[in-house]
Parts: sequence; C-alpha cells; structure tokens
Amino acid sequence: PKPKPERGPTLGKMVFENVVVVDGRAHMLGRLASIVAKELLLGQHIVVVRAEQIVISGSLARNKVKFAQFLKKRTNTNPKKGPIHYRSPARMFWRVVRGMVPHKTYRGQQAMGRLQTYEGVPQPWDTKKKQVVPEALKVLRLKAQRRHCLLGRLASEFGWKHAALVEKMEAKRRVRAAEFYAEKKTAAKNRSAAEREADLAAVLPVLEKFGHYVAPAEPMEDDEEEEPAAEAAAEPAAEPAAAPAPAAEPEPAAAGDY
Repeated sequence: PKPKPERGPTLGKMVFENVVVVDGRAHMLGRLASIVAKELLLGQHIVVVRAEQIVISGSLARNKVKFAQFLKKRTNTNPKKGPIHYRSPARMFWRVVRGMVPHKTYRGQQAMGRLQTYEGVPQPWDTKKKQVVPEALKVLRLKAQRRHCLLGRLASEFGWKHAALVEKMEAKRRVRAAEFYAEKKTAAKNRSAAEREADLAAVLPVLEKFGHYVAPAEPMEDDEEEEPAAEAAAEPAAEPAAAPAPAAEPEPAAAGDY
C-alpha cells in the first residue's frame, strides 16, 4: 500500500483551541476557504470576521461576469428550491467553504456547524484576539501588479445594501479599540514603574529561600540619562593648571668676553 502523505505545514495549526477568530481582511478567498474547511473537518471552531474585505483575484468586471453566470443556475420549475445565491459577503464566503466540505454527510454537517462568518467585527468578537493565515495573505500570494477586487464590493454590485452601515459600525469600533489600547499602554507603564520602585528587601530572602529569583529592576531611560549628569556634579572641580614661570632674563656679559 502507498504510504499516506504527510500533513502539510498549513494544516493542524489551530486544532484543540476553543475558538479561533480569523480576520478576513486582505486574505485570498479560495486559499482562506480551503484552510478553514480543513480545520473545520479536524474539529476546530472558527469565526471569520470582516468578510467584506476578503480579496478575490481578477478584476471587478471579470468577477461580475462570473457571478452573473452563477445567478443563471437555478431550478426552472421552482427557483426557490435552489441553488440559493447569497448576496452578503459573509454568506458568500460561507458557501465557498461549504463547497470544500462534504456537507451532505453527518461529518460535514458537524464541520459546518463549527463555522461562523460576519461582516465587520460584531460583539463579542471585537474584544477577542484575532489571527491571520499567512498562507492565504494577499501580500504573499498575489503579485503586486495583478488585478483584484474585494468581496464586499462584488456583493454590493449584486444587491447587498449594508456596506455603508458596516463601515459606520467599524469606524466606531476602531475608535473604541484605540481608546482601549491607549489605556492598556498607560496601565502597563504604571505597573512597570511601580515594580521598579517597590522595596523588596523584606521579601527577597523569603523568595530566595524557596528557590525563586527576582531580577533587579532595570533603571528607566530617563534615569540612565540623569546618572552621568549626577556623577559629573558629584566630582570635585579640577584645579586650574599653574601658570608657567616667566623666563629668566639673561645676565649681562662681562667686558672681557668681547
């Protein structure tokens, strides 16, 4: 029997984490969908946000023609029986992933149940850590001169009417995120300063007794700059060099020397 191929480097990276939140911005549609589909089948729960900013290779005009041809595929006798043509970017990406999963089997249905897709970054995912998939990033997988378009723009061309609303909500979210990050930096700076100024003389012997080592606090950059100035002020001023003695005047020559 042929040996089973080894699992590629892009697979199995997310497994056994509770939920992985993937930021879809600047990812290639097909590459991201293929990796997400494989991880879903391996048992990973995945949430994809900002689906409207997923990138599709090819110009907008070309993709509009392809999607228009896709819309013609329907049931003549009763179109509502399928196929269903989703217009929102999140559902369009969801459908791409479904095409890569055996969704008509129990295993495929369970895998699709582990996937959530959203436009923008709604709560509670706006406060969660987001990840990217390097193997699907546009900057690494698409040449700079190649034409491309956004999934949100394509969806807007075919009936999606919430692009402006999503952008408005995203602007508010970015303001909240900037305020949170500024507060986080200030808190970290205050904590670092408090740790440097803390007097650990009473507890250091106890910690060392139990095998713990507490590294001495490093001085801040401002303190390092002030130290040379303080040392220079502490040193006594050097005494001025003594003035050179005046040269001795030559003695007058005796009369017999001439």
